[in-house]
Amino acid sequence: MTSSHSSAPSILHPDWRFLLRHPAHFIALGFGSGLARQAPGTWGTLAGLPCYALLLFWLTPVQIAWFCLPVFALGVWAADVTGKALGVHDHGGIVIDEIVAIWLVLTIVPHSGSGWLAAFAVFRFFDILKPWPIRALDAHVPGGFGVMFDDLVAALYAIAVLLGLMHFWPSLLRY
Repeated sequence: MTSSHSSAPSILHPDWRFLLRHPAHFIALGFGSGLARQAPGTWGTLAGLPCYALLLFWLTPVQIAWFCLPVFALGVWAADVTGKALGVHDHGGIVIDEIVAIWLVLTIVPHSGSGWLAAFAVFRFFDILKPWPIRALDAHVPGGFGVMFDDLVAALYAIAVLLGLMHFWPSLLRY
């Protein structure tokens, strides 16, 4: 690599051709879910749900939480490569960060419709609202690590809220 890609033209809407051009693009764009023109972060989070369900065939929630570590690292690489190719540090279509984050949140809720719905809603709330320090991290931490890290913090906020809800209202997420 000889250039930093800082002069790469911005690609507003990546397409299927772009997605399939490089494995990093396929990963970063959430296997295609990030190509949605409206609310790609929500679509990426939704794409994380069936992926998590598949992981449950082979792994326990604790093992999935550990599995998030190498996938986070893979996401850092994929988001960095894809962001440079798109000419935008944290392009909205990069959704691997939402996928890893929702997997982490799902590991602490019951495997029920209400548990998964609560995990989805609370995570999306924090990912969209970006309370301190998420917004600052999103703005000031560069590269693929910055893309991934702010969603990790949003997941930690969601986990804290969900653990509080499950502690004080244990029947809320059972069904």
